[in-house]
Amino acid sequence: MENKKKSHLLEYDGCNHLRLRLVLATLSGKSLKITNIRAKETSPGLKEFEASLIRLFDKITNGSKVQVSETGTSFTYSPGLLTGGKVEHDCSLERGVGYFLEPLLAIAPFCKNPLHVVLKGVTNNDIDPSPDLLKQSALPVLLKFILVEEGLDIKVDKRGCLPNGGGQVRFSCPVRKTVRPVQWSDQGKIKRIRGVAWATRVSPSVPNRMIESAKGVLLKFVPDVYIYSDHTTGAKSGKSPGFGLVLTAETTTGARLSAEVISRPSGSEPTVPEDLALECANQFLEEVYRGGCVDSTVQSLALIMMALGPRDVSKIVTGPLSNYTVSCLRHLKDIFHIVFKLDNVENDDELKVGADKVSLACVGIGFTNLSKRTT
Repeated sequence: MENKKKSHLLEYDGCNHLRLRLVLATLSGKSLKITNIRAKETSPGLKEFEASLIRLFDKITNGSKVQVSETGTSFTYSPGLLTGGKVEHDCSLERGVGYFLEPLLAIAPFCKNPLHVVLKGVTNNDIDPSPDLLKQSALPVLLKFILVEEGLDIKVDKRGCLPNGGGQVRFSCPVRKTVRPVQWSDQGKIKRIRGVAWATRVSPSVPNRMIESAKGVLLKFVPDVYIYSDHTTGAKSGKSPGFGLVLTAETTTGARLSAEVISRPSGSEPTVPEDLALECANQFLEEVYRGGCVDSTVQSLALIMMALGPRDVSKIVTGPLSNYTVSCLRHLKDIFHIVFKLDNVENDDELKVGADKVSLACVGIGFTNLSKRTT
């Protein structure tokens, strides 16, 4: 009996991969205990943004129990039922809305009710993926597994930059009983490039300057390039000035490869729009070189969905695995006891383009959303 209890308790040291552990603990129904959180640092314990994330998980579940030690260096989380529904959450200004949005993408399809979340805070920073990037990269991947486009959306109501935020993002997702297996081995060829040049509380000419600079590079690569200008004013402009650029390549097989940049926060050294656009174009071409059917930002989301799929083989080809993806594979083995088969996919000699790819295959655990309404 004691061994059975231990098997339902996930124990980890340190604050690394907190989001991933919360997601997998919630989906598996296993309790999570994390100790020695920054125990040797001058400011030990959970940071405000981590506590905010735990509160968000508490809001979208019913019956979850969280116990935090007095020093904040350890906590236990016993997940409740994923209820979903309408939720509003004020995110910590230490991290962007994307920090909170990424884990929601993995658990939203398995709620009892369709999830409608309003996240308030910093929409764009240089650490976390922006809502624009997740909309272009993550939603198409999620759609491959859940096959329901209606009700799946990420919308930026207000843009909020550092240091004061003031942004607002809406995320909605339908619920599914199961996800489908996916066989996605062909990256395809890039047919067009799309992008968003956004700016808030700065001159309206800034987005146009970024667009011209980026197109000077990208038009040498693909003739079909369109970058949308999004300059917000008034109530939609948040509390701090800033601007940035998001670029996405769309391939013939539906793959998306994206990259983004953002200006430095107000109060620091000014950012030149043309230089920022060139930096984004170079990062974007690096992502295209890495290639794969999913970009490096959403590799882990694809792997989680594959692991949760039916007892059938799912297979996907990616570019070189990121460090976070490697950690995701280890956590999936630890929590769901699922092992992926990894193979190198070398480029064809006739068309030696890009980095060597990785093929990942697994048999899903047959996860079923028992809380989904049948009506």
